[in-house]
Amino acid sequence: MRWVVALLVILLLVIQQRLWFGDGGLHEIKVREAEIAEREAHNAKLRERNAALQADVDNLKEGLDAIEERARGELGMIREDETFYQVIEPAAVNGQ
Repeated sequence: MRWVVALLVILLLVIQQRLWFGDGGLHEIKVREAEIAEREAHNAKLRERNAALQADVDNLKEGLDAIEERARGELGMIREDETFYQVIEPAAVNGQ
């Protein structure tokens, strides 16, 4: 009778070992779940970036306001009837 119990315990340990550490075991599932979560977060960031870029493209296709805003901001351009004023802040004296 003892050898039957010992055999059953050994079989249980072998099955548990495969469950915890074998191919497709719980450890591997946890690793894969963490990888999936990381990739989903990365994909969400990429989707946000793509949506912002698509909004820029749509805005540039629709009207001149976006083009004018980019020309002013990135290239420093002004209209013919405008006057450009550059405000220079006074430098801090004695670390103030």
